[in-house]
Amino acid sequence: MALTRKMLSAMDIPAEKIDEIINAHTETVNALKEERDKVQKEYDELKETSKENANAKKELEQANAELEKIKGEGWEDKYNKLKSEHDTYKADVEAKATKAAKEKAYRKLLKDAGISDKRIDSVIKVSDIDNVKLDKEGNIEDADKITESVKTEWADFITTTETRGAGVSNPPENNGNNNGAHTSHAAELAAQYRNSRYGNPIKED
Repeated sequence: MALTRKMLSAMDIPAEKIDEIINAHTETVNALKEERDKVQKEYDELKETSKENANAKKELEQANAELEKIKGEGWEDKYNKLKSEHDTYKADVEAKATKAAKEKAYRKLLKDAGISDKRIDSVIKVSDIDNVKLDKEGNIEDADKITESVKTEWADFITTTETRGAGVSNPPENNGNNNGAHTSHAAELAAQYRNSRYGNPIKED
C-alpha cells in the first residue's frame, strides 16, 4: 500500500510532519528503485556473460572435435611430411645455387691462372670446389693463394705464348742460276755443297 497524505491526515498527524514523512518516504523509495535497477542491470549482464560463455564453450568443444577429427585423418603426419619435403627441396636449391656460383668463380680463377680452355673442365671435375669459400661479392677468398697452388699443381695445363721467327727447312735450289734474283748466303753454301758432292745437274732443253 502506498503512503499518501490522506492516509497520514487520517492518522491525525500534523501537516508539517506529513511533509517530512512524505519526503523521507520518497527518498527511501527512490534509493530502493536505484538499488533494484542496479541489481537488475548486474543480473542482465551476468546472464549475457553466461550466455556468451556458453556459446564460447560450445565453439571450443566444436573446435576440439574438429581438431581431433583432423588428427584422426593424419593431418599432423601429412603436415610434417610436406614440411620436410619443402625444407629438403629448399636446401637442395640453395646448395645447387651455391655450387654453381663457386664453379663460376673457380672457372674464372683457372682461366686467369693461364689454364688452357680445353683443360678447365677436366680440372674442375677433380677439384674440391665444395670447400671453396666466396665473399659477399661472390669472389673466391684467398684467391691469390689458390692461384699459386693451381699454377703449381696444373703447370702442365698452363698455356704459354712463344714468338718464333719464320724458318726455312728446305732452302730452294739455285745451282748458280737465279735468273738475276738475289740468292741468300745459306742457299749458296747449300748449292756449293751439293755440286761438290753430286756434280752440276744437267739441264734439259
